[in-house]
Order: sequence, then C-alpha cells, then structure tokens
Amino acid sequence: METNDGVAATGDAAADSPVPPAPESPDFAEVPEEVHGPLPVAELHLHIEGTLEPELIFALAERNGIKLPYADLDELRSRYEFTDLQSFLDLYYANMAVLRTEQDFADMTRAYLARAALAGVRHAEIMLDPQAHLSRGVALETCINGVASVLDVSEQEFGISTLLIAAFLRDLTEDAALEVLEKLLAMDAPIAGIGLDSAEVGNPPAKFERLFARAKDAGLHRIAHAGEEGPPSYIIDALDLLDVERIDHGIRCMEDPDLVERLVQELTPLTVCPLSNVRLRAVDTLAEHPLPAMLAAGLNVSVNSDDPAYFGGYVDDNFAQLKAVIGLSEFDCVRMAANSIRSSFASEERKTELLAELAASGH
Repeated sequence: METNDGVAATGDAAADSPVPPAPESPDFAEVPEEVHGPLPVAELHLHIEGTLEPELIFALAERNGIKLPYADLDELRSRYEFTDLQSFLDLYYANMAVLRTEQDFADMTRAYLARAALAGVRHAEIMLDPQAHLSRGVALETCINGVASVLDVSEQEFGISTLLIAAFLRDLTEDAALEVLEKLLAMDAPIAGIGLDSAEVGNPPAKFERLFARAKDAGLHRIAHAGEEGPPSYIIDALDLLDVERIDHGIRCMEDPDLVERLVQELTPLTVCPLSNVRLRAVDTLAEHPLPAMLAAGLNVSVNSDDPAYFGGYVDDNFAQLKAVIGLSEFDCVRMAANSIRSSFASEERKTELLAELAASGH
C-alpha cells in the first residue's frame, strides 16, 4: 500500500551546529516567548477529526448548509470543559457533522498540517475514524480520499512526511470493524496501519483479536489506545493479544512495576498526550502527570497532541507547558523528540534524516 514517507538520508550532524533562525510562531498563550524554535519531532498520536478548530467547524457548516446547535464561537468553546473521555467524545462526534465532502476532509487535513509545521512536526502518523463517518452516511471513499489527497503532497507543501492510520471504534463490534477493514483493503486504501480508539473502559483489547490478526496478515502496522482510563491489564492484552507495535497513552502502566520493566526491556513506544490527559481528567493536574516518573523509569515515551483543537494545544504547546509546569529539561525534550522519530513507522532513511535534523537543531 502506498504511503507518503520521505527518503533521502543526510547522516548524523554535530550537536554543536549553528542554531538556525527561529521560525515565526503564532500567538498562542501556551508558547513562551523565549522559545527559540520548536524541536523537530514526529507526531505519533493525532486524530485528524480532533484538529477541527471552532472557526473551521463554523466555516464548513456554512458551506454545507448545516445549522449548528451553537449560536456562536463562544458558545461552542464553552462546551470544551470535559469531565471524562465520554463527555469529550459526545462533542467530538457531534462536531463531525460538518464533514460531508472530500473537500471538507481535505481542508481539515491541510489546516492541521499548516499548524503542525509551526509546531516542529516533521513526520505525522495521522489517525482517521472511518466508522464515525460511515455511520453518518459519508462514503468510505469520501473521507479516505479527502484526507489522502492532502497527505500525498504533505512533504512538498509542509515539509512533513505522513502516514495514514485507520482507527476503529472499540465501543462498536469487532464484526463491524472487520467489515470496514475488508472494504479498505479491497479499495487499496493508502493506509499504513490500524488503530483502536474511542471509549476504552468496558471495551478491552480481547474484543478485537481477529481484527488485528487480519491487519497483521495484510501487512499493516498495529497500534492501540490502552492504559488511559483503562487498567494496566489493557496494555498487556494489547501487546499479547493484538500484537501491537505501539501503545497510545499507556500512562497507567506506572501502576504495575512488572509491566513497566517489560515495557522498558522491549522499548515499547508509549505515545503520551499530557494536555489531553489533564483535560479528560485522566490526571488531575499537569503537575501530577506521571511523565517525569515514566522518563526516570527509562520508558520509551514521546509527546503528542491527541485532539489539539479540544485539549488546548499542539505538540509545541505540550512541550511548553511541560517545561513551565513540571520543569521538564531540554535534555528530556530532545530525548522524547528522538524517541518519537525512532518509534515512528517512517522509513529508516527518513528516520536518519530527521535524527540528523534534530541533532543540528541547536536544542
């Protein structure tokens, strides 16, 4: 299956190379003025539907003649206070109603890539929820082709190599997921892998063993949300029953020392999303986030934005808040940026290129 993954290795660069000029940065409150330029990173945990900013929601609603249940932007923004994952998902799925055409999906994708480029993202592995659109009567081809049309030119236009991952909704049945996967394979959809997302509690990985076995047989990469709200056992089952290559979130692994030891030994990537965890009440405050302990334990952690339009920040905002609130060191920031690149599904040539860019970044 075709993917838009860059090549052209450049080799390692000296860590003391001259600092390049800092790019212009948008005026986000979360980004301190003293930041001299974002780290080059790979974003490995990103739901494209979660990048729908309120302004774009209203613009697409107007284009498609959709009457929104919000009077204005302020009323919509007032609903971005979540008590748990489900309260977020209710708004998340409701706002998807504005996505009707290939152009809508393309505009959403292009808007994310433009902002991600400012955040330092150089490679992105983007999840799309096809079932959420099929249930609204949007054809599979519409959502896939709309997103893929922009990813096809993402490196030329934004300097970001990309891969597309079809994420399946764990609160639906495995048979429903298998049906969609077979359709994706039959249409030779440009997907690099599959994921598992949505409501975690009560929907254990064991529910999707056949789905992930089929994806592996088809040569697809496999990732799954586990250990966000669900228990550490969900992480173990995702590894053992689904044979995943990466765990999305995984923060509750810290409750199981044996699991932590295993994850360290196996270098299992954990795509942590700090601002998301706080906004969804998986942790009470950023100051209490387990990320420092995860780093101290030697876990293979990266920082990602999850659903940045809903959770208060893109990748650069997450790094800025981690520095400001928990005093995250520059060493740990660079370490996690390197983790993100090495843990990606990019080609070895692209990884070499991005690691060299990180070494030369002046951080």
